[in-house]
Amino acid sequence: MNLADDRLRELDSPSLTADERAMLRAEVAADLIHKGQHEGAREALGELWRGMGQRPNVEGLGDRAAAEVLLQAGVLSGWLGKVKGAQDAAKDLLSESAALFEKLGDAKRAAGACADLAICYWREGAYREARVVLEGAAALIEENAELKAKTVLCFAVVESSAGRYGDVLRLLTESTPLFAEGVSHRLRGIFHNELAIALRRLGTAERRPEYHDRAIIEYTAATYHFEQAGREQYAASIENNLAFLLYKLGRYRDAHEHLDRAQAILTRLKDTATLAQVDETRARVLVAERRYRDADRTLAGALKTLERGDESARLADALAVQGVIWARLWVYDASVNVLRRAAEVAETVGALTSAGQAMLTLIEEHGASRRLPPSEVYDAYLKADRLLKDTQDAEDVTRLRACARVVMRRLSDTTIHEKNFSLYGAVHEFEGKLIGQALEEAGGSVTKAARILGLKHQTLVAMLKTRHKGLRGKRTPMTKRLKSIMKKPES
Repeated sequence: MNLADDRLRELDSPSLTADERAMLRAEVAADLIHKGQHEGAREALGELWRGMGQRPNVEGLGDRAAAEVLLQAGVLSGWLGKVKGAQDAAKDLLSESAALFEKLGDAKRAAGACADLAICYWREGAYREARVVLEGAAALIEENAELKAKTVLCFAVVESSAGRYGDVLRLLTESTPLFAEGVSHRLRGIFHNELAIALRRLGTAERRPEYHDRAIIEYTAATYHFEQAGREQYAASIENNLAFLLYKLGRYRDAHEHLDRAQAILTRLKDTATLAQVDETRARVLVAERRYRDADRTLAGALKTLERGDESARLADALAVQGVIWARLWVYDASVNVLRRAAEVAETVGALTSAGQAMLTLIEEHGASRRLPPSEVYDAYLKADRLLKDTQDAEDVTRLRACARVVMRRLSDTTIHEKNFSLYGAVHEFEGKLIGQALEEAGGSVTKAARILGLKHQTLVAMLKTRHKGLRGKRTPMTKRLKSIMKKPES
């Protein structure tokens, strides 16, 4: 019998009130969640738990007991939420919990609920919303080292996913004193892992091998703390992260060894979601080894898992890898389509970095060929440049510059060598590009766009109705002229 079972035996006491029973169940569930024992946490909540994402049974409970139960149900739903809509449901529970804690004047618990809420936004790839929530959490914190450390780590996770690795390195370096002996092994493990990720990305981008050496040390420290905390799932994630670093360094055999370790742990734990991330990393390694068919088979299972879940940013990254694989297997149309979908999925949830990187991959794999017309390659570059305007990742900047050279070569090519070239088609395409630019500059106003182009209003309207129907979405909606309510005097 373990400690959780001992605590739950206290429920047999007839002297406990309903609120005390609920608080006890929530306390035990919280401890199990921190240990990664999510099934045990679900059982600990007992009759209070109604299912993943469902509002728990808090009828008749006081505000504090209800807030604690809602908090643990929300956190647990977020962890277990591998189906569509699960993160939204978890966010609702955590928001209600935070509101109740604020009502009770418990800023510490409210801030903790907000930090967990931010992680749900992060899982979806909604980094901007996650930042806003974390800023609200930080404003509620006073003097609590554990909670401060947790909030700092949430900020680091969000900014790392957004490609702001320089900010992450500065934040964690300045916050190092927070992660002293008084903070849990779990949080210290996350600290070392996030520091390693930042060092790995900066080391690759800035060509600083000493950063890679430091990253390996930080990953090792993270593994130690997660083992001390009994978090096997986290330890498996470290193996995956270390494999990614080795893949970037060209040490593919070593990368496979760490991926095998991660796979063994996660298969035993039946953690299909994290296992999908391991499969995605392995697919990248296989692509680097030019084993494209093996990579395609490996990624297929990961995509099935990610398609069922809410982690849109991870799905977009995996779709981008699929786009590369299919391009190398000469399945060009499917590759172009899946890369466009990757960008769309990421941009929809606010994962702008992932969306921009998908557009760069589209140019890298297809831009230099004549499979895409120059105008589409140019539009893809403009979109990537817009999406990555805030990136601090030197690797992204390097890729942008390389893609710019591809675009310039395509635009400077003699167009008569394009497949199915016709003079009328070339003139039509150029005309459409100018009209589109004029509409954007005019804010969608056809009248203003016509002036910019030196055309009559009626002429541009006719062109949009006939030759350039695809541009009608760029104009502001047409409004019918209102008839005068003044009647003409009868003669």
